[in-house]
Amino acid sequence: MRRVYYAGSYVLTSDRVCKALLRFARALAEANQSDVVSVPVVAEGGGRVYAHFLVGPASEIYSVPVENSPDEPFDEDVVRDLEERTRVLHPSAPLWPDEMTDVQDLDLDLL
Repeated sequence: MRRVYYAGSYVLTSDRVCKALLRFARALAEANQSDVVSVPVVAEGGGRVYAHFLVGPASEIYSVPVENSPDEPFDEDVVRDLEERTRVLHPSAPLWPDEMTDVQDLDLDLL
């Protein structure tokens, strides 16, 4: 699980959701565009909810791993959607294999 810092606060989400979110944010910034995305996060009470992020050129997002974390709020459809939207914006670098190597990618051949 990762702690994603955004707008002076943070949320907890899965490694792969975080990785897809950061990739999409970078692609939007490079395209000088913005978008709203919804990603699964851990709610204050411990349940799973969806947080909405406005991401774009001015977004300042970073993440850190959370040690010994509980079950991760993961949604494969969200990751696939973010990765596909990233490829549309940045088709020349869809996988970025040298980034966030501590986080496993989805099997994107299934898309």
